Amino acid sequence: MMDPTIKDFESAVAELDAIVKTLEEGDLALEKSLELYERGVQLARFCHSKLEGAERRIEMLNERGEIKEASPALGLGSEPAGTK
Repeated sequence: MMDPTIKDFESAVAELDAIVKTLEEGDLALEKSLELYERGVQLARFCHSKLEGAERRIEMLNERGEIKEASPALGLGSEPAGTK
């Protein structure tokens, strides 16, 4: 069962990003760092699960012939140069 404190994919990514930045600063006590790391793992698992679900939905659509193929990047990762 997913953590009810995680609202949606976008908020999970934003919180995970904030945790990474906080941990990179390195100014925390060990116990607080461990708490943040544990929360980060929960968020990462949530995001991974959501991405797998989206991938399965795209595959189902492909099998039904409703769309030809999924975008390779699914909007994630680097953008081609000059697209901003």
